[in-house]
Amino acid sequence: MLKVEHISGGYQQTPIIHDISFEVQKGEFLGILGPNGCGKSTLIKIISGIIKPSSGRVFIDGTPIEKLSKRQLAKKMTVLPQIQNNAFPATVRETVEIGRYPHQTGFFSSWSEEDEKAVIKAMELTDVLKYQDTNVEFLSGGERQRVFIAQALAQSSELLILDEPTNHLDIAHQKQILDMIRREVTEHGLTVVAVFHDINLASLYCDHLLLMEAGRMKAYGEPHEVIIEQQLMEVYEARISTQAHPEQPKPQMAILPDFEDEKKEKTVSLSNIQMGADYVAFIADFPLKVLSSAVHNAGLGWYRTFINRTVPPEYDIENVQTEFMQYIMNNGFSPTNTVGMMTAVDTKKAVMKEYPASFGSLIVIVTAGIGGAVDVSRAYQQTVFQPIGTINTWVIINGKLSDEAFVQGMMTATEAKSKALQTENVMDKWSNTIATGTPTDSLLVAATQHGKYMQYAGPITEVGKMIGKGVYEATVEAIRIYKREMEQ
Repeated sequence: MLKVEHISGGYQQTPIIHDISFEVQKGEFLGILGPNGCGKSTLIKIISGIIKPSSGRVFIDGTPIEKLSKRQLAKKMTVLPQIQNNAFPATVRETVEIGRYPHQTGFFSSWSEEDEKAVIKAMELTDVLKYQDTNVEFLSGGERQRVFIAQALAQSSELLILDEPTNHLDIAHQKQILDMIRREVTEHGLTVVAVFHDINLASLYCDHLLLMEAGRMKAYGEPHEVIIEQQLMEVYEARISTQAHPEQPKPQMAILPDFEDEKKEKTVSLSNIQMGADYVAFIADFPLKVLSSAVHNAGLGWYRTFINRTVPPEYDIENVQTEFMQYIMNNGFSPTNTVGMMTAVDTKKAVMKEYPASFGSLIVIVTAGIGGAVDVSRAYQQTVFQPIGTINTWVIINGKLSDEAFVQGMMTATEAKSKALQTENVMDKWSNTIATGTPTDSLLVAATQHGKYMQYAGPITEVGKMIGKGVYEATVEAIRIYKREMEQ
């Protein structure tokens, strides 16, 4: 659909764009990224024919754009510039209707049913139909932006060129506009080239990305090939971190600031433990980075409070999310700042250990209910109801872990727990083999993210060794407490 072949150019004698080439197929969405002043808007102006390149050519459907008349080009390509100025007072409808000009034989002398449908549809898609009789100058910046996007859509061309289409829009309308454009691309074969400042939006909605640096193409490809930490840090001269989007196979980035609220080293200890009537809580003065399989706020996040709560055997698990949140609030904790687990054993019997280490220290807290212990290698053979049992494990580290170390720490702790079950000869009563855990075990690894940085947490590392030692010892002790309770 669009082919850009070795174009260079700029304003008068000042070169801004240098030897850029790429192709966009019909029904594809290309996002153009880069820091301020790198030439993104100039590239758009050359592609759209506003500026003539000093070298190279631009083709639309195989035809050089200089061979197309203005009306022919307008039928093929719609351009939404970065800054919109209303030269004369006009209503929203009148502004959107201008988009149909390339389809007229005279200035609106041949207005057709097709024109009317295109204008109405464009206003509906951009949620500005309700403003159709309002003068554009009385609208907010975001509302005006949606009006001009509607004007571009009303033009009904095959190629849409957008310079920062989400400028001035709140997140709801950013999503609405980009969802709509994405649907037009996917369902109707619209081809789109858009400049973005928001790297995450570009990654989420675009098929391919072009990253520019100082007027040149730094990278081109699918989002995962362009949104690379080191590459973005070099181009934008800012620290960033990338991670996967929670629902789409697209990378997202986060800015890493170069300031700290406090220079003082932050640490935690067993003094942060608080015992409640039916819970044990760890309450820090600052958020810790946490990876957990908890009932409440599972996954990766930052939290100050961890709760392990005793519930009766007949507890209704069908309503656990709502009930647990209410429980947290009833006990004076913040539901958005708390990780919550539950167990049938008495949390007052929790085993708590603290281990000093060269990297800082490590805290391990374990409760072990093993009545429903299971051998995970035989679990697939069981078809009967399995009695619930729970081993809840907390590993809290005064140190700084990489994401990889968090995962390895979970693995190391799980292996240590299984070894403790073997030592204590805990059996899966159904298979009569050594148990590896219970059906509802829960595990939390947390770190202060202050102090020594640790890339790995496997059993050959110091932190891994301490996790293995601490979890093993605490789990053995917790199992023995449970066994004594059952014998009484």
